[in-house]
Amino acid sequence: MAETRTNPMAPSLTEVGARARRRIARRLLPYLFILYVIAFLDRVNVAYAALGMTGDLGFSPEVFGFGAGIFFIGYFLLEIPGALLVEKWSARGWIARILITWGVATVVIGMVHTARQFYWARFFLGMAEAGFFPGIIVYLTHWFRAEDRAKAVALFMTAIPVSNIIGAPLAGLILGIHWAGLPGWRWIFFLEGVPAIIFGVITIFYLTDRPQQAHWLPADERDWIIAELEREKREKNARRQFTIGEALRHRHVMLLAVVYFLAVTGSYGVSFWLPTILKQLSGLSNLTVALIAAAPYVLLLFTMILAGWSSDRRNERRWHTAVPLLIAGGALGASVAARSHLVAAILLLTVATGFLWTFAPIFWALPTSILTEGAAAASIGLINSVGNLGGFAGPYAVGYLEQLTGSTSAGIVCLAASLVLAAILVLRLHKPAPHDQ
Repeated sequence: MAETRTNPMAPSLTEVGARARRRIARRLLPYLFILYVIAFLDRVNVAYAALGMTGDLGFSPEVFGFGAGIFFIGYFLLEIPGALLVEKWSARGWIARILITWGVATVVIGMVHTARQFYWARFFLGMAEAGFFPGIIVYLTHWFRAEDRAKAVALFMTAIPVSNIIGAPLAGLILGIHWAGLPGWRWIFFLEGVPAIIFGVITIFYLTDRPQQAHWLPADERDWIIAELEREKREKNARRQFTIGEALRHRHVMLLAVVYFLAVTGSYGVSFWLPTILKQLSGLSNLTVALIAAAPYVLLLFTMILAGWSSDRRNERRWHTAVPLLIAGGALGASVAARSHLVAAILLLTVATGFLWTFAPIFWALPTSILTEGAAAASIGLINSVGNLGGFAGPYAVGYLEQLTGSTSAGIVCLAASLVLAAILVLRLHKPAPHDQ
């Protein structure tokens, strides 16, 4: 009888898994990264437009802060339904719808003339974008194993600093134009809204909802990722399967919602007001201020990637979430004390901004490790929607306190305290079992 030999060319499970992970990451993460760059750019471009818009339209600090923040009220209203539609219907279809409608809404903001129009336009922009971020977080659970998820989310969320690194100088340049008799701040909204519409159409043809439909994956790689995700699902179901209602009442879910609210209050408060604060401190030109405002996001790009890598390597989430918040809050508070020393104040603001969003990728690995499927989707939507109300509270608080006191210092102190409190609360989460972290 002829000797039976194992085919040396047959790939092992490890080799198949490594290939599948690389192929999925190369296919999905760059595209999702581009979408989030567009999303964050359209969300915070008002911070740079404010350098020209507030003077042209006669907006007070309180009006600007309220208009910047009201985005998150509209966002709140449709957040949970949006996340559930990604899980139960189609990520591709829902994300495409979001992109197209928010692109149109962004263009409309460039046409406003009154405070009331500004409020309504920002409100509808929030409604248009609702469901995008939690939808992407849910979508990533369809493609990445739990142990790979923090890295995937970290790479996706590096779009936050990149959007500012690109958007700040771009906005500074656009502010200097005066096409068709319109000031540059209007062209910021016109030019930055169009990419969302274009990519909304591309999304319909490019994204795939689940691995079972991925014809771009070889059969062995497709089978491997399906099997891995099914194994995770069985393990979670064996531990405890929460209903959607239970997930929304779960102690960890409610605590995470509070943590995210406080963290977002500080983060968006800084993001929306940083160009204005730098302008007040330095008195430099709009373009120079925009270039300086981009610098902290170069630091943030590195801190987000390193923190996500370290968190996965150590299989630890709570401290990797808390420490960046403590650093950001401490540096932000210290910048107020150093306000009379321009270079020191700018350096401290750079450190604070460079750690603001570092917590986010690791934070979003927490709810998906606790709950399963529809319950996880609902909890992510709840955490993100309640948390993002901080996106209203932070910018509005700074604007209100500036109008009340004549300085942004009181508002900055409030933002710093919010970040530190968020760090303290996240450490109060019960430490999950090793396989849940």
